[in-house]
Amino acid sequence: MLLADGNLEEGRPVTEVDFLRRAIAQGQGSAQADLVLKGGRFLDLVTGDIVASDIAICGDRIVGTFGEYRGTREIDVAGKIVVPGFIDTHFHVESSLMPPQEFERCVLPHGVTTGICDPHEMANVLGAEAFAWFLAASETLAMDLRVQLSSCVPATDHLETSGARIDAHDLLAFAGHPKVIGLAEFMNFPGVLAGDPGVLDKLAAFQGRHIDGHAPLLRGTGLNGYIAAGIRTEHEATTPEEALEKLSKGLTVLIREGSVCKDLHALAPILTERTAPFLAFCTDDRNPLDIAEEGHLDFVIRTAIALGVPLLAAYRAASWSAARAFGLHDRGLVAPGQRADLVVLDDLAACAVSQVLSAGRPVNAALFDARPAINPIGRGSVRARRVTEADFAASGSGPSTPVIGVVPGKIITLRHDLTLPYSGGERRIDLDQDVIKVAVVERHGRTPAGMRGIGVAFVKGFGLKRGAIASSVGHDSHNITVVGADDGDMAVAVNRLGEIEGGFVVVEGGRVLGEIALPIAGLMSLMPFADIRSALVTLRAAARSLGVVLQEPFLQVAFLPLPVIPHLKITDRGLVDVDRFALIDP
Repeated sequence: MLLADGNLEEGRPVTEVDFLRRAIAQGQGSAQADLVLKGGRFLDLVTGDIVASDIAICGDRIVGTFGEYRGTREIDVAGKIVVPGFIDTHFHVESSLMPPQEFERCVLPHGVTTGICDPHEMANVLGAEAFAWFLAASETLAMDLRVQLSSCVPATDHLETSGARIDAHDLLAFAGHPKVIGLAEFMNFPGVLAGDPGVLDKLAAFQGRHIDGHAPLLRGTGLNGYIAAGIRTEHEATTPEEALEKLSKGLTVLIREGSVCKDLHALAPILTERTAPFLAFCTDDRNPLDIAEEGHLDFVIRTAIALGVPLLAAYRAASWSAARAFGLHDRGLVAPGQRADLVVLDDLAACAVSQVLSAGRPVNAALFDARPAINPIGRGSVRARRVTEADFAASGSGPSTPVIGVVPGKIITLRHDLTLPYSGGERRIDLDQDVIKVAVVERHGRTPAGMRGIGVAFVKGFGLKRGAIASSVGHDSHNITVVGADDGDMAVAVNRLGEIEGGFVVVEGGRVLGEIALPIAGLMSLMPFADIRSALVTLRAAARSLGVVLQEPFLQVAFLPLPVIPHLKITDRGLVDVDRFALIDP
């Protein structure tokens, strides 16, 4: 013990020792707690009991339960039920179209006190600079935003043109940051199974740390090999059979309910009190309209309960199970010694959030206003060349062609081999078959010499009858994706995105019907959440005026160029047969 200078006691700063003294005294009730939630009940996630008790808090830590406490500050929660803060185990902040601080302002009031994000959308545009920006932002937030380092930038090497490349050395430069958990979703599962050297370098660098999985439809011995690489969690299971196999082989399955990928209804039957320790929730990609109209993880919890999931199982998956899966052992229970992330509910079954505490701080406008500002990055990153109507000609040797089939509510697509109208060496759209054009335009200014930088094909399932919809959000390389029934409108839409630094655009008859600018890397807005929501309402109405039948057309457009999700996708280099992991000869 060294106390001569008054700064150390048993090697620890006096401030930490002082905190421990206060926490121990307050927990025993021999000193007033900093804060007490008085007169309510809490859900015991160990027994499932609803316990009448005060909850005493010292600083950012719960110190007392199962009793009555006095507090320097007290909050009356009589008639309410307290549960641990919710943990979103996998998501992309960029998909909310908001930078981290505005995202927090949006989701923290819904009870999401911990978020485990993968910034690979921005990383695919800007490279490792995205990690530095997200980590700097995380240090300003009231919620605990943890970062998984993006493992697959680009998602594929030979199928598309990306804005950046990140190798194992780049990842290790950030591995020691206290907000970093490990390696984000390893989408290139064919590369894992084939023993690709670059893939193995990344996996080797993070052995012993958390590695997220991403292996849609992978089963059997292939799944065994994938898990043997050190993968611990996976969020792409879409059927009970697939999920149960992954659970039985040691993965924690993250049940996803986002804006496009909606797996909760299919997987709810496997979430029981017995399996809850091995299951958690994630949103992956959830847009501002859905957050505003339905909620966030609170929506997922109430929906699960409405589908018959036991209350205890749903709340365990939302907190304790999620925390254990990612090594966050300081949270997930309403218990002494746990981080004081707490959600006060008016109704347990409805997950009706009344109040939220993040690290012992009541969530309110003043908490958000006290944060230092974070400057945006990635301005001017949309560098697509201007296009003309002629760029969207679909040349071919005959009328038969593979057509991408959109599945509403899924990012998995189908392959349809169809016969389309054909003349002058070109295939044409066929509205009677609900077939329109889709194109991806390279936007990073990195098109290899001798290549066009535009892939053109056909898609079925949008219901669009006229005009065009374009997006600079195009997972994961984020080139410009456009669907349309008119080549001229497709050109207008793509060129408009270049003028507004990226975003979403709806065009009909050469006229812009609606748009939202996303100048932060072509992915996120500079506007407040309420303004983003209003712009999206206008955009959705504009899309429906063109005949679109999909509930979330913009995210469905954004997932068409994702060549690691079966079965048929498109990139700036052409159609991709994902099952073969190869381009289809145009």
